[in-house]
Amino acid sequence: MPMRSAITICLVPEARQGPFVFHDGLEQGCRAARACGFDAVEIFPGSAADLPAAEVGRVLAEQGLGLAAVGTGAGWVRHRLHFCHADPAVRERAIAFAGDIVAAAGRLGAPAIIGSMQGQATPEVPRPDALDLLAEALSQLGSRAEAHGQVLLYEPLNRYETNLFNLQGDAAAFLRDRGLGTVKLLCDLFHMAIEETDIARTLVACGELVGHVHWADSNRRAMGFGHTDAGPILAALGRIGYEGCLSAEVFPLPSPEAAARQTISSLRPPARDRAGTPA
Repeated sequence: MPMRSAITICLVPEARQGPFVFHDGLEQGCRAARACGFDAVEIFPGSAADLPAAEVGRVLAEQGLGLAAVGTGAGWVRHRLHFCHADPAVRERAIAFAGDIVAAAGRLGAPAIIGSMQGQATPEVPRPDALDLLAEALSQLGSRAEAHGQVLLYEPLNRYETNLFNLQGDAAAFLRDRGLGTVKLLCDLFHMAIEETDIARTLVACGELVGHVHWADSNRRAMGFGHTDAGPILAALGRIGYEGCLSAEVFPLPSPEAAARQTISSLRPPARDRAGTPA
């Protein structure tokens, strides 16, 4: 199965300035995604209530789209919930909020993403304790995803957003060391452009743990609008046999349509490859 293209739809008004392409509802976003030639969409909902299986399934089916993944970050954006909070009650609420989305995504045949809800180490919760809390949350949520035949996606973030894991290799080692076999990595190329010395080599090293890819350029705009070289990255993903989605979690600049078109363009082989002769 070849890699598939996906694009983000945000259903959280508070995140309208965030790196999501379509913001005007699920149906509009799906119509736009299909018109641009995408295979799937990635949804950022306000809560599990935004994902009624029958309604979401209907919209996706009407547009001939798959569901690539579902984000949980509204738990942080709206409620400031995360897994490393000093208050156990807040941690419980965080796991419950994310767990409901994991289950809703699973019923739709998709994995859920843990990104901003992971939290970070603080003086009140030192790093060893924070990592234990993270492992416990990922274990619980991973088991819930597995019950629906899905994996859980864990996203290492850049140093400005978390102090837990910034490098994919460190996160991969953590998943292996903690026996988190129901969790895979979400490799976001924007974060990787900040933290990694060689994105392609890192992807190869992570291998089978690469579960999802955010296809974003170095400036969080659509691939091709920054300075990331997509060619070696695509080659690396091919080398490890990656068959998931390349999902555009990018700013809608200069417009949603332009970002979408640029993303699709960045995934097409050069003309010389399509024709078999130099362009």
